[in-house]
Amino acid sequence: MQQQPPLLNDPDPEQTQEWLESLATVVEVEGRSRAHFLIDQMLDLDVSLHGDFRGRVNTPYVNTIGPERELPYPGDLATEQRLNAYIRWNALAMVLRAGKHSGVGGHIATYASAAVLYDVGFDHFFRGRTAQFAGDMVYIQGHSAPGIYGRAYLEGRLSEAQLDNFRRETDRDGVSSYPHPRLMPEFWQFPTVSMGLGPITAAYKARFMRYLEDRDLTPRQGRKVWAFLGDGEMDQPESLAAISLAGREKLDNLIFVVNCNLQRLDGPVRGNAKVIQEFESLYRAAGWNVIKVVWGSGWDALLARDSSGILRQRMMECVDGEYQTYKSQNGAYVREHFFGKYPELLAMVSDLSDDDIWKLARGGHDPVKVYNAYAAAVRHTGRPTVILAKTVKGFGMGEAGEGQNINHQLKKMGDEAVKAFRDRFGLDLSDERLGEIPYLKPAPDSADARYLQVARDRLGGHVPARQARVEPLQVPALEAFDSQLKGTGDRAISTTMAFVRILGTLLKDPQVGRLVVPIVPDESRTFGMEGLFRQIGIHSHVGQLYTPQDAGTLSYYKESTDGQIMQEGLNESGATSSWIAASTAYANHGVMTLPFYIFYSMFGFQRVGDLLWAAGDARARGFLLGATSGRTTLMGEGLQHDDGHSHVMSATVPCCVSYDPTYAYELAVIIQDGMRRMYAEQEDVYYYITVLNENYAHPAMPEGAEQGILKGLYRLPVEKPPQGERHVQLMGSGSILNEVLAAADILQRDFGVSSEVWSATSLTEVRREAQAVERWNLLHPLQAPKTPYIETLLQGHAGPVVVATDYMKIHADQIRPWVTGRRFVALGTDGFGQSDTREALRRHFEVDRQFIVLAALNALAADGVIEREVVAGAIEALGIDPGKVDPASV
Repeated sequence: MQQQPPLLNDPDPEQTQEWLESLATVVEVEGRSRAHFLIDQMLDLDVSLHGDFRGRVNTPYVNTIGPERELPYPGDLATEQRLNAYIRWNALAMVLRAGKHSGVGGHIATYASAAVLYDVGFDHFFRGRTAQFAGDMVYIQGHSAPGIYGRAYLEGRLSEAQLDNFRRETDRDGVSSYPHPRLMPEFWQFPTVSMGLGPITAAYKARFMRYLEDRDLTPRQGRKVWAFLGDGEMDQPESLAAISLAGREKLDNLIFVVNCNLQRLDGPVRGNAKVIQEFESLYRAAGWNVIKVVWGSGWDALLARDSSGILRQRMMECVDGEYQTYKSQNGAYVREHFFGKYPELLAMVSDLSDDDIWKLARGGHDPVKVYNAYAAAVRHTGRPTVILAKTVKGFGMGEAGEGQNINHQLKKMGDEAVKAFRDRFGLDLSDERLGEIPYLKPAPDSADARYLQVARDRLGGHVPARQARVEPLQVPALEAFDSQLKGTGDRAISTTMAFVRILGTLLKDPQVGRLVVPIVPDESRTFGMEGLFRQIGIHSHVGQLYTPQDAGTLSYYKESTDGQIMQEGLNESGATSSWIAASTAYANHGVMTLPFYIFYSMFGFQRVGDLLWAAGDARARGFLLGATSGRTTLMGEGLQHDDGHSHVMSATVPCCVSYDPTYAYELAVIIQDGMRRMYAEQEDVYYYITVLNENYAHPAMPEGAEQGILKGLYRLPVEKPPQGERHVQLMGSGSILNEVLAAADILQRDFGVSSEVWSATSLTEVRREAQAVERWNLLHPLQAPKTPYIETLLQGHAGPVVVATDYMKIHADQIRPWVTGRRFVALGTDGFGQSDTREALRRHFEVDRQFIVLAALNALAADGVIEREVVAGAIEALGIDPGKVDPASV
C-alpha cells in the first residue's frame, strides 16, 4: 500500500498507518462495499455509545479525480487553446467596442474565468438537437453571454454587425445583454441572469424530462441538463432550493457546474472561509455526486511530493480571501505568502522560478482536469452531479482586473492591458491593429476552422439553439364543455369546481388528454381535485412503494410511474418551475404539453413573480389558475392568504393574459380560446385565470357572449330597458359581480334607479386593447381614428360607471381614461386582508352591495340627477357607518 500523508498533528502516526493499511487490505480482498460497511458499523457504534457524532462532510481541498485516474484528453489541446483564445478575445472586444460606440457596457470578468469550463463542454460534451436526438439542455450563466456570442461568431451564427450591436436591439439587428429567448427566440433556450432561477428551473427541467419519459411522451435518449452557475449566485435561496429534490429523485440526468471564482459582484463570496468546501457539504448531504476541480496539472507533481501533508495543510488553512489576493499579485508574492509560511513548502518550490509559481493554475482553467470531471459526471448514474471548479475571476485581464474586487463592473481596459491580454493568449494581432479591437476568427479553410466544425458536427446541432417548430394541436371545440355552458340551475358550485370539471373533460379528450399536465402544490383536496388521484395518478419515478393509508377509499392517494398529476408539495417555487418546464416543452422537447397549475392566488405572482416574469421571457405557454382568489372570498384566513392584488401584478407581464371570471361558462370560453391561441395558433402567451371557493348558482351562457367574454367586458341580459336619467352602469368581476347584481336590485327597488350590469372578465385586456387603439391613432393621423372597444361598448348606455372588484382600486382604475364624458367610480379592496366572514370582509373593504349602491347614488348626486339628501338617507338606510376606518389605512 502507498504511504498515506499522516493526519495533521497526529500523536501516533504509526497507529494511523496501521488502520489505513487494514482498510486497504479489506478493499483489496473484499471490495469497497465491504470496507464502507465496516466504516459505517464503527460510526454507528460510536453514535450508539455517545450520541453526539458529527459525520465528516468534506474531503481534502484537492481534486476529486487524481492524475492516476485521469483519462487521456481526446482533443488537440493546441488547436483548442487557439480557438479558446479567439473566443476570449471576441468576448472582450464586444464589451470594449460597445463601451466606445454606445456606452452600453457589458461584463468581461465572468466569462474570462469560465472560458475553459464552457469550451471543454462545447468541444466534447454538449450534444445539439438532430433529427434523431432531442439534444442536451445547457443553462448558460447570464454574465457569460459575451463568450457564447464570441463562439457563435466563430461558428458563423452571428455576424460582426450583430456583435457590434451587442446590447442594442430596439432598432437594429443586435444581440441581447443576457440569455433572453423572448428577444432571441432562435438562439437562447433559457433565461438565467436573474440569479438563482437557473439552478431551480434546471433541476425541475431535469425532473420533467423524466416525467415525459416515464409517461412515454418522449423517448429515453440519455439527454443531460447542464447548468452553469456562479458561486456568488448560490447565495440566492432558489439556487439551493431544488438540490434536495434532485438528490431525492436521483436525477442523474442533471449536472451543475459551479464556477467558483471566489468573487461575487462586490467582493469575495466567502472571504473568511472556503466556498468549495461549504458547497461540497451541502450537495453531499442532499445526495449529490460531488466532483471538485481545485488545482491544475501543474500542482500534480508538488502534491505527489507532499509526503508529510504540509502542502495539503496549507491549502486547507488558507481562506478564499487569501486565495483571491494571491491571484491579484504575482509569483513572488505567492512564494512569500503562500509557500513562505512553512520552510518545508519553500524548499518544495525552491527549483521553481517566480514565473513558474505564477503559472500554477487553478483546476477550472485546465482543460484536462475539466474534461475528466465532465466525463466522470456523464458516466455517473443514480445521482445528480455537481462540479465545483475553482477559477480566477477576470482570468487573463492582468493588472486591469484579474482577481480584483472591481472586475465585475469593469467595462473598459487601457491599451497596455489589451496588449497584455493579446500576448498572454498568443493572438496573431499586430500592434497597429490593436487599437481597432477587431473581431478575430480562423480563416475559413484553415485547420482550426475545420477542427471547430468537425467537433460540432460530431456532437450534433448548435448549442445553444431554440427550436420551437411543433405541429399544432387539435384542441376541443367550445361545444366539448357544453355542461359548463348550460349553467347549474339551482345547484351552487364554485368556479374552482367548474375548472375541475373542465379539466376532467380535457383529460378524456382523445387528442389532448395525455398531454394535459395538472400541477398542484399540495392543495388538491382544497381545490376539490382529489378525485383525479385514482383516475390519472400522481407522478412518481419509482411508483408507489407503500400501501396508502386511504387505500380503501374512492379517491385514494395513488402514486405511479406514469401518473399524470405533478404534486409538488408545499413548494410554490418548485411547482412554478415544473410549470415552466411543461409550458416550454414544445421548444425543449418537441412535444406540446398543456400545463394547468392551480394554486392559492396569494402565493402566485406575489411569491414567485420573478419566476413568472422569466416564464414570459422563456415564451411559456400554459394556464395558471389562481384559486381562492380575491381579498374577501377566503373566509377566516386573513392577511397572509387574502389576495387583492394578483391581477395588478399579472398585468405587469406583457405576455400574460389575465381573466377574473364569475361564471362557469365564462371560464369554459376563456380556457377553450386560450388553448386555441397557445396550442393551435401557437402564440407565445400564457394565461392567468382567477377562480373562487365561493359557491353560487351559475346561469347559462347568453347568446353571442363569447366575443365580449374574451375581450374582457360584456353586458348581462336585462329584463326591461332603462328609462329616464336615474340610470347607472354597474360593472363587476369574480365574486363581486354577484354583489353588483344585488346592488342593481336594491337601486331599482328602494331608490328607483335603473341600471345595466356588465361582467368585466378582464379589465386588463380592456386596457391593453384601448392602449393599442390609442397608439394606432397616434401613428396614423391622416386616417379615420379607431375607437377603443370599451368606448364603442358604452355608446348608447347612459349614466355614471361604477366598477367593483375584489382587487385593489387601481385594477378597476386602469380603464378610467376610456370611460369618457361621464363620472367613473372604482371600488376595490385596498389594504391588508382581515379574518372574518365574506359579508363582513366586503363591508370592511367597502365592496359589498350596500357600498356599490352608495357609490352609484353619490355619482348620480354629483351629476345633479338626484338630491344629496337621498345619498345621506341611503347611508343610514343601508347601515353604513360614516366614521368607519378607511380599510386602506389598516
